[in-house]
Amino acid sequence: MKFKMNNKFICWGVTAFLVIAASICFYYLMFHGSNIMFGFKTIVNILMPVVFGLSIAYLMTPVLNFVEYHILLPLCKLCKVKEIGKKKSLVRCVGIGITAFLFFIVIYTLCYMMLSQIVPSISNIVANFDTYINNFTRWLNKLLEDNPDMRDYVIRMVNQYSGELEKWLNDTVLSKTSSLIMTVSLSVISVLKVLWNFIIGFVISIYVLASKEKFTGQAKKIVYAIFHKDIANIIINNFCFTHKTFIGFISGKVLDSIIIGILCFIGTTILNTPYAALVSVVIGVTNVINFFGPYLGAIPSVILIFIVDPANHLNCVYFAIFILILQQFDGNFLGPKILGNSTGLTGFWVIFAITFFGGLWGVFGMIVGVPIFAVIYAAIRSFINAALKKKKLPTESNRYINVCMVNEEGLQEYIPNYKLKKNQREKNYFGESFISNLDKNNIMADRETYKNPVKRTTDNKDLVEKAEEQR
Repeated sequence: MKFKMNNKFICWGVTAFLVIAASICFYYLMFHGSNIMFGFKTIVNILMPVVFGLSIAYLMTPVLNFVEYHILLPLCKLCKVKEIGKKKSLVRCVGIGITAFLFFIVIYTLCYMMLSQIVPSISNIVANFDTYINNFTRWLNKLLEDNPDMRDYVIRMVNQYSGELEKWLNDTVLSKTSSLIMTVSLSVISVLKVLWNFIIGFVISIYVLASKEKFTGQAKKIVYAIFHKDIANIIINNFCFTHKTFIGFISGKVLDSIIIGILCFIGTTILNTPYAALVSVVIGVTNVINFFGPYLGAIPSVILIFIVDPANHLNCVYFAIFILILQQFDGNFLGPKILGNSTGLTGFWVIFAITFFGGLWGVFGMIVGVPIFAVIYAAIRSFINAALKKKKLPTESNRYINVCMVNEEGLQEYIPNYKLKKNQREKNYFGESFISNLDKNNIMADRETYKNPVKRTTDNKDLVEKAEEQR
């Protein structure tokens, strides 16, 4: 007897087995989820060097592509290197070397600034905090000497909040900074473990960068082998869009913030601003956050500069003007040049994404929220446009602004009340208006249709023209 897989009893058995297996998995997930999370964390800890490597390779890929296609390939063409295989291997080896060198330069610069500028600046602010508050209080006394009631209230509020701020600086900022330095200095095992993961991850990233095209081809081959051709095309296109959105936004925003931080350090050094390095790092780091970033960095920096030396308040004014000019330069020239329109979101959705993901994940959510929401927004837009195309309806949002119904002739639009004069309005059951002083016979055939709003379609363009002439 020939065995047939399409036997209905076999199908029922397989379905029952899958249902029972899914029920067991669901039960175990609900009541033993901690064991699953523990196993997942164990696997992640084991594969941490690989995670480091893939992350480093992903972040260094745009730099490698720029070095290869804009520096090394033109140089090889100038040197007349004709052997294709030799040219590719030479370009890739030199490109990886330059990219790795730039990566270590960035890491070294960040560590050097952290240990030589940022930490001493924070310690100095905490140590001299009482002096700064006393100077600020004397300035307030002098400023409000003609209004003693207001002066007493303001000084009382300053003393109250300055005490809380000093407590926060001592208990949180300084203690965590000191504990971080102590951990880095004394916890040899933890430091060596992180350093080991980083070194192994860096080596893995070199291999990934050397064969990134091969890994990409293998991944696409697996997708086409598992899924149907049309579904595989959709998956690959979505992954390409996600990659383009993330790498375009993250790498562009990091590069933009580094440039802004360097320009800020140069400007604050020329202006002789107190704590120039600390202020520049704050401005550069917060610039990674869209929309709110410039304000999050500039406002506390202005307050810090003013409190440090309230007698020379022009330093604060000069710094505020400089930051305003710098942010205008970034928003109108540097940012669009580097980022372009990498997300495709309007201002409202950018603010929404920052607010929502910032509430979920804090500062990290404010940084990655915009590209994540851009991907979600694009997926929803693609689904809606596909559904509209199946119904043979237009996909442009502007076509639906004045739509009141859809029939066999297509979208039917009305002329809103605010676009008509008083003598042209006549109310109907829609609550809208039609143009009442036109010839009824030229508008509609019967009374019932005439009471409906004037509908602008491709078949009655002459009606719209007559309406506009009457207006």
